[in-house]
Amino acid sequence: MNKINRLKYTGAIAGAGLAVVLFSSGVYAHTGSKADETETEVEVISLDLSEDMSENHFYIEQADAKQTEIEQASEEEHQISENDVIPSAGAGDVLDQIEEETGDDTELTDVDSLPESTEAQNEPGLSAGAGAVFEEVGEEAQDNAVQAMNMELPEETEPEKHWGYTNLGIAHVDNHLNIRQEPNENGKLIGKLPKDAACEILEIDENGWAHIKSGKVDGYCSTEFLYLGDAAIARGQEVASMIAIVNTQTLKVRGEPNTESIVITLIPQEEELEVVEIMDNGWIKFLLDDEEAYVSGDYVDVEERLEKAVTLTELKYGQGVSDVRVDMVQYAKQFVGNPYVWGGVSLTNGTDCSGFTMSIYKKYGISLPHHAASQAQLGTKIDISSAQPGDLIFYAKNGSINHVAMYIGNGQVIHASSPKTGIKISIWNYRTPACIRRYLPN
Repeated sequence: MNKINRLKYTGAIAGAGLAVVLFSSGVYAHTGSKADETETEVEVISLDLSEDMSENHFYIEQADAKQTEIEQASEEEHQISENDVIPSAGAGDVLDQIEEETGDDTELTDVDSLPESTEAQNEPGLSAGAGAVFEEVGEEAQDNAVQAMNMELPEETEPEKHWGYTNLGIAHVDNHLNIRQEPNENGKLIGKLPKDAACEILEIDENGWAHIKSGKVDGYCSTEFLYLGDAAIARGQEVASMIAIVNTQTLKVRGEPNTESIVITLIPQEEELEVVEIMDNGWIKFLLDDEEAYVSGDYVDVEERLEKAVTLTELKYGQGVSDVRVDMVQYAKQFVGNPYVWGGVSLTNGTDCSGFTMSIYKKYGISLPHHAASQAQLGTKIDISSAQPGDLIFYAKNGSINHVAMYIGNGQVIHASSPKTGIKISIWNYRTPACIRRYLPN
């Protein structure tokens, strides 16, 4: 082999050996892309350690050096300094930012699958994980929540009531307002709301019919005949009356406000009296039907009240009550709420107590005088235990008959009571009866 050929052969061998040394030491230039570098990094780090620790240790050190170069290149590319601080963001913004930095379009739906990296969380300027952002935002929200808890919340107040009503309505009629079972003029009549009597308005429909409740009556009436809102309150202040409720078993009624006065009658417990005046000596002046009388204030509870509706529910009678008696009662009840007028005989425009009973009986062919004491002289005297609808019950003052009512069954009477209440229904012994008379055959 000539000299030139030996030099070429020797150079080729030396070049090959140098390449092996350079490649083994990591100095060999790598011209691949950045993605290739990442692949190489992952492949080197994922190598299993062999029993020859020195050889593997050599490759891991080289991999660490290459990882450091990649991180430095990434920092330069994103131009983030150690002093830069990324403002707090919502969880959605953080996830978007992570996608931009990694270039990975994979949805991050499983938080537990994210790799743990304590070092990355501590490096300034790097995007935080979702948990870290929630923690940062949560601290501020927690502070706001504590402040809100410390604030005094306004106390809930109950709606203002007037005479026991939250949504007051008052009958705006001359006599009485019909209450029906359905919200129309053809609905069955179930009750009556006397002039200036009150009701609770539950609802008003688009046709102007109000669903109301008053006393024991729950039905419908037209708002055309009701005071509503502020007008109802103003009217209530004008017409509200003082009521004295008897709180003892039996209360003596006297002609004068003292215990020396004669006892006119006895009134049972829970009876309601129409107060005219509260006397300076504690006695109560009230209307006993159409006359003034007195009771001791020690045995009554006084309150301001508006009148309520009265029910016209049909009465159920036992055997032996004639159709005439049932019909008479139903006829009389339709005039409840109409006015009281002393000396009057009109069932619609005004009547007194004896004029009321006289006019009812006249419809059924029985003639009675226009005088309570005179009516008490006619017919057949009976005991209260035998009373039937249509019988008349008389009341007295100082031994003289001065008032009459018609028994309607169930322990009740209907009568023209006073200018304040007009024709009304009461319990039969709202005052002590003097006698009971019968005019109809059994």
